[in-house]
Amino acid sequence: MTDHATAYRIATDNRRRAADLLAGLTPEQWRTPSLCVGWTVREVAAHLVEPLESGMTTLGLLGALVRHRGSLDRMVDVHARRAASRPTDELVARLRELSGAELDPSVIGPRGPMVDSLIHLRDMARPLGAAVDAPPEDWRHALDFVATPTSVTRSFAPRKRLAGLRLVATDQDWAKGDGAELRGPSEALVMAVTGRTVALADLTGPGVDVLRGRLSGS
Repeated sequence: MTDHATAYRIATDNRRRAADLLAGLTPEQWRTPSLCVGWTVREVAAHLVEPLESGMTTLGLLGALVRHRGSLDRMVDVHARRAASRPTDELVARLRELSGAELDPSVIGPRGPMVDSLIHLRDMARPLGAAVDAPPEDWRHALDFVATPTSVTRSFAPRKRLAGLRLVATDQDWAKGDGAELRGPSEALVMAVTGRTVALADLTGPGVDVLRGRLSGS
């Protein structure tokens, strides 16, 4: 299991990478649709900043959930869109300034924000055609997390999505699961199993069609 210090370090590195990426974008690029359905790059950036400022305290999360009738998705969307109304320079500055925040939310712990930082960096970078990415060894921690379906990880990769699949990384020595094989770079594996269908193009093996069918609902 990823220790807290490693999770904090990976999250910090990705927030800084994201800040560097965002700092050089044009207004049009900020409006580019991200891989998060319904969000542009701007909303994803705001989503990265908002919890750093709020601290993700248990009491604060519970209060926000109550205000949004128990819907975590609705709460996250409202908060991201509200934060996205701020000037882009301010979002970049705050992301860089607070990049080292050590978030440890209840239940999911620091690995949740760590995986979030990896995925959302690429949610922005892929549509922009930007090569900015974390190294495979950092993605390994995300693979270990999402490929072990539990009540904690189901918001990233539901248990049924990975049933009967064997994930094999081609950029490092990592594999997990039994069944139809899904092979490819660590980043693409994580992005695909967390619902980013565009990443399926970077994968091979009989598991690709299985996962595609599950993501499409067929």
